[in-house]
Amino acid sequence: MVKGSLPLFLAPMAGVTNSIFRTICKEKRADVLTTEFVSADGIMHRNARTRGYLEFTEEERPMGVQLFGADPERLAEAAKQVRDWVQPDFIDINFGCPANKVVCRNGGSSLLRDCPLLERVAKAMVQACDPLPVTAKIRIGWDERSVNAVTTARLLEGAGIRRIAVHGRTRAQGYSGYADWEVIAAVADAVRVPVIGNGDITDASTALRRLGSGVSGLMIGRAAMANPWIFTEVKHAFEGKPFVAPTLMERWDLVLRHCREEVGVRGETHGMHGMRGRLMAYTRGMPGARPLRASLSKVATLTQLEEIIGGHLDSLGSIDPLDTVHGGEPEEASFASIEKRS
Repeated sequence: MVKGSLPLFLAPMAGVTNSIFRTICKEKRADVLTTEFVSADGIMHRNARTRGYLEFTEEERPMGVQLFGADPERLAEAAKQVRDWVQPDFIDINFGCPANKVVCRNGGSSLLRDCPLLERVAKAMVQACDPLPVTAKIRIGWDERSVNAVTTARLLEGAGIRRIAVHGRTRAQGYSGYADWEVIAAVADAVRVPVIGNGDITDASTALRRLGSGVSGLMIGRAAMANPWIFTEVKHAFEGKPFVAPTLMERWDLVLRHCREEVGVRGETHGMHGMRGRLMAYTRGMPGARPLRASLSKVATLTQLEEIIGGHLDSLGSIDPLDTVHGGEPEEASFASIEKRS
């Protein structure tokens, strides 16, 4: 076992990390889960859509609910309602989302430009939720000229935040460029609360390199969308065990399961339409991914999906698609290494 192995967190992602996907990642050995972000206003209205964002099963615990907003009093009241409504294990504050629709409402990463307001939000939510832990997710700053993650983290720690996840990009970067793990390491060194590192963890070798950054856990987001097995791969690396990558059939079986469960909850029309973007992610690294994506972008029924999968497998014949993509590497090679060659 690797000394100093860390817990693995699934990053909250809008439109992605619903209960179905979170459960899949939990089965693949993610340790801590969080809902996709929910607005404080939505909580106050308690509409059916908001309820859907908050639902989780006992098997998903430890489970957090992530909120966003900019009004300290409203967020505090929303946090109390969530605590009483669904009894999560912690409440998380989103100070990192770069999306314009969130930033224009002074939420998400917008508060990185207004540290006094960020501090008031954190204090209000901590006081409202006590003794339930409140955590936070931030980016390293608004842009390259205002990287203030250490200052922000110290303010959050002083406000009573119990854990801080740091995405190593600025808001201006979005998801481009590279995550700055030197800044993440500086945050971990500056505060006493646990710091969770997030950004560009695509395989076990990357995760192992991050053990020296001083963080108390690793958060994985986009890589899990294409490859939920990344949690298993990283855990095996921490434990010193070999990892056998999933076969193409195993990957398609997971895709079918995911789609069937979405259809069971949302109905076939909405379920399959909502899964199109997810199917694009799942095909990363598959042989013949480009024509596959063209077909999957129009899929409307489970039957159509099954036909596409059958045609894809038939087109490969007796060739082992993993060997084809690996270029002869052993099956222990990670899915991320497959993706880099596609």
